[in-house]
Amino acid sequence: MSTAKMEVKAVKRDQYDMIIGGQSTAGSEGEYFVTYNPATGEPLAKVAKATKADVDRAVQAARTAFETGKWKRSPVNKRSRTMNKIASIMRSRFNELVELEILNSGKSLSAAQGQVMQAIEDFEFYAGAIVSHRGAVNPMPGPFMNYTLKEPLGVCAQIIPWNYPMMMAAWKIAPAIATGCSVILKPASLTPLTAIVMTEICHEAGVPEGVVNIITGDGATVGSYLAEHEGVDKVAFTGETGTGKDIMAKASQTIKRVTLELGGKSPNLVFEDTDIDAAVDGSLFGIFYNTGQSCEARSRLYIQESVYEAFMEKFVEKAKKLVLGNPLDQGTHVGAIISERQLEVIDGYVKSAEEEGATIALGGGRAKVDGFENGHWYLPTIITDVNEEMKVVKEEIFGPVVVVSTFKDEKEAVRLANNTDFGLAAAIWTKDHAKATRVAGMIQAGTIMINSPFSAFPGTPFGGYKQSGFGRELCIETLDLYTETKSVVSYTGSRPLNPFNL
Repeated sequence: MSTAKMEVKAVKRDQYDMIIGGQSTAGSEGEYFVTYNPATGEPLAKVAKATKADVDRAVQAARTAFETGKWKRSPVNKRSRTMNKIASIMRSRFNELVELEILNSGKSLSAAQGQVMQAIEDFEFYAGAIVSHRGAVNPMPGPFMNYTLKEPLGVCAQIIPWNYPMMMAAWKIAPAIATGCSVILKPASLTPLTAIVMTEICHEAGVPEGVVNIITGDGATVGSYLAEHEGVDKVAFTGETGTGKDIMAKASQTIKRVTLELGGKSPNLVFEDTDIDAAVDGSLFGIFYNTGQSCEARSRLYIQESVYEAFMEKFVEKAKKLVLGNPLDQGTHVGAIISERQLEVIDGYVKSAEEEGATIALGGGRAKVDGFENGHWYLPTIITDVNEEMKVVKEEIFGPVVVVSTFKDEKEAVRLANNTDFGLAAAIWTKDHAKATRVAGMIQAGTIMINSPFSAFPGTPFGGYKQSGFGRELCIETLDLYTETKSVVSYTGSRPLNPFNL
């Protein structure tokens, strides 16, 4: 195992302010909250705490920027160049951004590197996608013509979670500003730092003041107020399903556009004709990547009965080799849990499984990591002997915990996969292409992975079925979620129209 550490040139900052109208600013009441390093449990920096008055300021700044139209009326190629410049600046500061992401989220080095790189690629993707995003000319009868225009929607509130701080910020900001919208980003209070730096980079690249604003603080106060604010035209939210329901209800009072990317309880189906070693490796990544703190984590593992023992022997043995340690070490596989509160939630689920008669095949408790004794660490955990009614099978745990069961045949595999309120993702492991295609068509989920654990690339739609939300991100179709389609009908005949024959 390599113990090499990443070499960085990060600038140490003890304080981070909000950015409203292009200016760094404290909250209206001058209060700050502390954000912590999950790996050590130590304070990392203090961050400005927003109030409702600050939300009003941010909405007004975004509204002014949108109404004056400097950005929305910019030629699309200029917006494209600016977004590519954002990506270029991020590339030049790659190590700094990776380190800051690790310090604020506790994730492993490899996870942070991949996520920061995707954030960069998101801006590059939308810089290209917006150039070809246009209306259409539609067939009309006789002397009529119809064409459509794609116009920016307006002021967009964007609320993101703590598990992918910089990547989620890019998923939200990039398509919105590509279309000409103005945004108010509200990052999770646990992980606001890289989102603040990204906003600074947007301004450095030439995005006008007020187009990208960021407010930091309590989601129950600030996020909720954004969702109901009359000056906001759209809310885009990624996070827990219960919160998504509340946001949807508040947004309905002013008929806002809403997109929701919510929780998941994604199935991972291993068929008997698969490459067992590939399925084991992919299944390990599918649940333990990002410490299991992923909405699309494949947390329900279903194995065909005939290969169950062979698969589980290898799966458990390889899971034992996963390394928990310094997140900045190249050899670390599993990082820290985001907070003590989340760790207690995870442990509560595991204890409930034991109480309901399940077997803890591996892990099942807090981890001790040398040099990080005050951090929040949990052992990679495998739970067997479960049934469909157990909490750990039905509810999202959001940690390094997988529940394992068996299926007899393809029909039962599909039934088990779909027996959930969620529908974000699913994985299928088989050498039979026809079977993979057939099963993929029957599973109710937004993303299906076949013989691969990777779920999201710039350009591929990402979003859910059922209570996993609606709307698709990370793709060309996302641009439609930030635009209005205006239909223009024109009469081109030589004689004036006289419908009433008067």
